[in-house]
Amino acid sequence: MEPKTTDLTQLFGSMVFNEDAMRQYLSSNSFAAWKACVENHTALDLSIANDIADAMKHWAVERGATHYTHWFQPMTGYTAEKHDSFITPAPGGKVLLEFSGKELVRGEPDASSFPSGGLRATFEARGYTAWDPTSFAFLRDNTLYIPTVFCSYSGQVLDKKTPLLRSMEEVSRQAVRILRLFGDTETSRVIPQVGPEQEYFLIDEKDFAKRMDLRLCGRTLFGAPAPKGQELEDHYFGAIRPRVAAYMQDLDRELWKLGVLSKTKHNEVAPCQHEMAPIYTDANTACDHNQLTMDVMKKVARKHGLVCLLHEKPFAGINGSGKHDNWSLATDSGDNLFKPGKTPSQNARFLLFLAAFVKGVDEYQDFLRCTVAFAGNDHRLGAQEAPPAVVSIFLGDELTAVVESIIHGTEYADPGKRALRVGVDVMPPIPQDNTDRNRTSPMAFTGNKFEFRMLGSSQSIAGPNIALNTIMAEELEQFADELEGADDFNGALAELIRRVFTQHQRIIFNGNGYEDAWLQEAARRGLANLTSTADALPAYTAEKNVALFTRHGVFTREEMAARQEIHMENYCHVLSIEANTMLDMLRRDILPAASAYAGALNRRALGHTSSSCRYENATAARVSDRTDALLAVCDKLEEDLKAAPGEAEARMTYFHGVVLEDMTAARTLADQLETLVERTFWPFPSYSDILFYM
Repeated sequence: MEPKTTDLTQLFGSMVFNEDAMRQYLSSNSFAAWKACVENHTALDLSIANDIADAMKHWAVERGATHYTHWFQPMTGYTAEKHDSFITPAPGGKVLLEFSGKELVRGEPDASSFPSGGLRATFEARGYTAWDPTSFAFLRDNTLYIPTVFCSYSGQVLDKKTPLLRSMEEVSRQAVRILRLFGDTETSRVIPQVGPEQEYFLIDEKDFAKRMDLRLCGRTLFGAPAPKGQELEDHYFGAIRPRVAAYMQDLDRELWKLGVLSKTKHNEVAPCQHEMAPIYTDANTACDHNQLTMDVMKKVARKHGLVCLLHEKPFAGINGSGKHDNWSLATDSGDNLFKPGKTPSQNARFLLFLAAFVKGVDEYQDFLRCTVAFAGNDHRLGAQEAPPAVVSIFLGDELTAVVESIIHGTEYADPGKRALRVGVDVMPPIPQDNTDRNRTSPMAFTGNKFEFRMLGSSQSIAGPNIALNTIMAEELEQFADELEGADDFNGALAELIRRVFTQHQRIIFNGNGYEDAWLQEAARRGLANLTSTADALPAYTAEKNVALFTRHGVFTREEMAARQEIHMENYCHVLSIEANTMLDMLRRDILPAASAYAGALNRRALGHTSSSCRYENATAARVSDRTDALLAVCDKLEEDLKAAPGEAEARMTYFHGVVLEDMTAARTLADQLETLVERTFWPFPSYSDILFYM
């Protein structure tokens, strides 16, 4: 049972089979074997797995568990689970509670209905889940959740966790090589650290229930602007309303029990929009926790008569929701490799890792854009609320001045105004908080980490972090290969840093990413401007990108092609659902409502004794004109949906260029009708109703 105490230190992690629980329930030998498995990547003996499974079962059953599930992350972008009870038959018609090491280590869910991008035929149903011993099991709703990877019968990767773990291993291996060159003989692992800020909307469930578009698509397909939006900037960081505060308090408690480091909560820019931010943890745990957070957010909201919307753009005309992925690298002793140091050697190391990041983002900017390309995010990226679709890096004025002094071989005056020639042996002090924040930058350095701001609020953070880890592994490997063979390490290091910053300075931009002038400048620099998912996803399998991930063993060529296919299919499925939902709402609700209102106006005018019925006649004419135009757009949208091609890339391009254009035209007319039709005739809650419910 969960603890009744108000002591947060006892509440935190109380529903997690963490190290404290393991020490209590496991033998010292089994605990040591598990630690060795995690730290040294050694296999667990079946007897040890049996011991751990039995301990997990006892811990979970004592807290009310009756079932266990292998919890995995298929390519749907959500999580999946199949629940099995602990019971096994016993003589006399009774049962025993059992859970073996074999059941812990491996499960066998049906794999046929998960997205595979052609890796699996529908009739090939077998798939396997395998326990991830680096992620703690946890308890929810009387079920023991066991984080696992997911693969096909033939070993092909069908999930997001497996490649994330592979990428973490690769970047660690290459980063340790670099650290050895700087005389670090102690570090055995380098761990990607991630902190994902999660934005979301809360609306009243009564309004949610009345809108098919919100229920089926997660966003409003229609909606005229409310008289008040976010113009007064009164919601951002404003006082949290009591109903929302109660939700946030409940959310924190549920997340804390599950070991999620929920730290910050506040109102965001748009009405009804909020944010939750956790403390950093390793990338694997951060990904698990963010998936868990999104699920808990939705379930806790229902307890408060609310609905949590995670779509990137639930409401047109106001800010949408993103997910800022704060990423860094740290040694196993906690040394942040993107934190400027106090000594010349530490700063030289910092600049080398910075150079690797700058080079990697420049060379693989198209793939980074692919990792955030999906239908929901297309409504947000490039607007005056999120970064542009052009990938660039913000370093801030001071750090950019250091980089430029390295490029040009000039002197750099540090904040203390001491003029020093930049060199490895006499590296100037670099202040830790050396940048302002730039909310218009896709990739902003914020003192000791990079903030990847292009992620959509509903997406898994696994894909972007797989890319960041692998890209960094590639650049560090190239650097290590070059420096390990150098006769003069310091000279070779200085030349390498200078050369990299010189060749890749085009990716650095500290200005306003919202200005049109930046898009023109980006084009002049040769940076990619992939404005939509349809523009971005073809680059997913560009040869250089495939070579990157296959070379580091993160994906096979077939897995890369499969993932591209899955993303393209998902884009088309989402737009198809939205288009058909739009047609349903138009034909069964909006067009009848507009027609009924026009008819009422005409009857009112006919029955009026006065010769002047200017409002009735003029409004009826406007409503009728737009109704006729909307009917024509409906017919076109319906026909265009039927004409969509079957091949994935062609279909995606068609949906973006034809179907989306029809949907935009339909929405424009429907939103005009909403402003003309009397409230009692309009079939849905308005933006004013939804966004200002409290």
